[in-house]
Amino acid sequence: MATTAIDTARVLVVDDEPQITRVLRTVLTSQGYEVQTAGEGEAALAIFTEWHPELVITDLFMPRMDGLELCKRIRAVSNVPIIVLSVKGEERTKVEALDLGVDDYVTKPFGTDELLARVRAALRRATGTAADVPSFEVGDFRVDLEGRRVHARGAEVRLTPKEFDLFVYFARHPNKVITHRTLLQAVWGEASQEQPEYLRVFMGQLRKKLEPDPSNPKYLVTEPWVGYRLNPVG
Repeated sequence: MATTAIDTARVLVVDDEPQITRVLRTVLTSQGYEVQTAGEGEAALAIFTEWHPELVITDLFMPRMDGLELCKRIRAVSNVPIIVLSVKGEERTKVEALDLGVDDYVTKPFGTDELLARVRAALRRATGTAADVPSFEVGDFRVDLEGRRVHARGAEVRLTPKEFDLFVYFARHPNKVITHRTLLQAVWGEASQEQPEYLRVFMGQLRKKLEPDPSNPKYLVTEPWVGYRLNPVG
């Protein structure tokens, strides 16, 4: 099977635990990725500036420059996909990282299959965007931007204008964790930050219309304490 640009992407791994960087280097290299590693943010930033990776995987808590500051510095100059590594109980920090523009997170301990799936998804998002086309497909859904219509599993679903705007935001960021704050700002604007119940109500409405079983959603899934994720294939 021929390799693709995604298969041969350059990946920068940043973690102060040598065992983690060794494992990730082995796993990613075995899949055809080029890998460099760093043990803290300052060294990572130097590698990033010189090597120009196509994906960054970073821990959050590290000496000297932590992961949040590293993400902020990278986002100031680049839209390269960033996946953060976190541990359970770091929900507030994960939200802060996602609001800084991080693409996704993986909670330690993690399986290599899950990590590789997140890597592939992040790289796919980086190599193509649906922002400038009149219609596009994502998994089980087709979005007609000009006609403001959504088809789920081949059947048209009637959405209100605000439901449509909310779903389009998800469809443009499939497989990506999106925080409550980001969704509110993107769909309702800054004033909505004080009224998060908007989001809860509209997510319930979307699930009733798009999910085969709204009480057990498989497309629009909740990331506890953080936000939501669109799994485009059920």
